[in-house]
Amino acid sequence: MKKKNAYPWVVVGLLWVVALLNYLDRQMLSTMQGAIAADITRLQEGEAFGALMAVFLWIYGCVSPFAGIVADRVSRKWLVVGSLFVWSAVTLLMGYATTFNQLYWLRATMGISEALYIPSALSLIADWHDGKSRSLAVGVHTTGLYVGQAVGGFGAVVAAQLSWHQTFHVFGLIGVAYSLVLMLCLKEKRERPVPTASPERNDAMKKGKGMAPVFAGLSAVLGTVAFWVILFYFAAPSLPGWGIRNWLPTLLSVNLGIPMTKAGPMATITIAASSFLGVFIGGTMSDRWVQKNLKGRIYTSAIGLAMTVPALLLLGLGHSVFAVVSAGILFGIGYGMFDTNNMPILCQFIASRNRATAYGIMNMIGVFAGALVTRLMGSWKDSGNLGAGLAWLAVPVLIALVLQLIVLKPITDNKE
Repeated sequence: MKKKNAYPWVVVGLLWVVALLNYLDRQMLSTMQGAIAADITRLQEGEAFGALMAVFLWIYGCVSPFAGIVADRVSRKWLVVGSLFVWSAVTLLMGYATTFNQLYWLRATMGISEALYIPSALSLIADWHDGKSRSLAVGVHTTGLYVGQAVGGFGAVVAAQLSWHQTFHVFGLIGVAYSLVLMLCLKEKRERPVPTASPERNDAMKKGKGMAPVFAGLSAVLGTVAFWVILFYFAAPSLPGWGIRNWLPTLLSVNLGIPMTKAGPMATITIAASSFLGVFIGGTMSDRWVQKNLKGRIYTSAIGLAMTVPALLLLGLGHSVFAVVSAGILFGIGYGMFDTNNMPILCQFIASRNRATAYGIMNMIGVFAGALVTRLMGSWKDSGNLGAGLAWLAVPVLIALVLQLIVLKPITDNKE
C-alpha cells in the first residue's frame, strides 16, 4: 500500500528531471546568443535571432494538438521517452552547427520532439493524482521547467568557460542518457479510458456514421464552451510568458547597461526562483480551497495572474536593478500560481480520456501566441521599444483574467 501511494510522486520526480531538460535545452540558445553570434554573424541581427527562436514555437504549436490526440490513444510513457531522446540528440547536434540555416532546422526539429512531451506528461500526472494533490503535483513538475529555465540562464557563463559547442554537447548527452533511465522506471497509468466523444456519437460510429474515432476526442473538447474560455485564458498570459523567457535577458542588458553574462542569470534566476515559490503557494492553496469551493482553483489562478499585470509594467519600464528584480519576483510568483492550476482547472471541464488532446490544443494556441510575440519583440528591440512593448502585454492578460472569473463555473473537480 505504501509503495502504491508513493509511486504517483515517483512519477512526478522522474518527469521533473525531464521538465528541467525540456526548458534547459531550449533556453540555452537565448542566453548564448552573443557567443554563438561571434561565430555565426547573422545572429547579431535582432530579427534573425527572433526568427530562430520563433521557428521552434511555430513548429511546437503545430505539432501540439496531434501530440495530445496521440497521447490519449497510446502509451504516454513511450512518448515521453522518445521525445526526450530526440530533442537531446538535437541539442547535441546543435553543437556542431556552423551556419544559421543549420541552427534554424535543428531548432525546428526540436520543436517537433518537445511538443510530444507536455500533453503526455501532464495527462499522466493528472491521472496518477486525485483532486487532493493534483495542483501540487502539477506544480512540483512545473518547478522542473523553472529550474531548467534558470540553469539555462547560465548558458553564457558555461560557454565562456568552455565553448557554446561543448555546452550543447554536454547537455545533449545528459538527456540521451536519462531517456534510458525513464525506459526502466516510468510506468503508464493502467486502465485508461478510451477517448470518446459521447455515448450517442459512439453509437453512431458503431453504425458507420459520424466522424472517425481518432477525432472523437477532439470533437468532444471543441464542443465544450468552457474549453474556449480556458483556451483564451491560457493563451493571453503566454504572450508575456514567452516574451520574458526569450527576451528578458536582452531587455535587462539594454535597460541596466550590464553584459549578457550578468543579465542572463539575473533574468532567469529571478523569474525561475519566484515561480518556484509561486507553484507551491498556488498548488497548496488550490488543493485546499477546492475542497470548500469548486471555484477555488479558478480563484487561486486569478490571484496569481492579477499579480503579473503590475509586474509587466515595472519590468518593461523599470531602469534600476531594484525595480526589475522586484517586478521579476512579483511576476514569477503570480505566473507560478497561474501555471500550476491550468491542468487542474481543465480537469474540471474535460474528461480524463480527452485531457491530453485538450492540453495539446492549449499548447498550440499558447505557443503560437508566443511565436508571434517573440518575433514582434525582435522588431521592438531593433527599434528601441522592447521595454514599452512588454508593458503593453499586460492588457490581454487583464482581459483574460476578467473573462474567466465571469464565465467559468465548474460543477465537479474531476470530470469523468
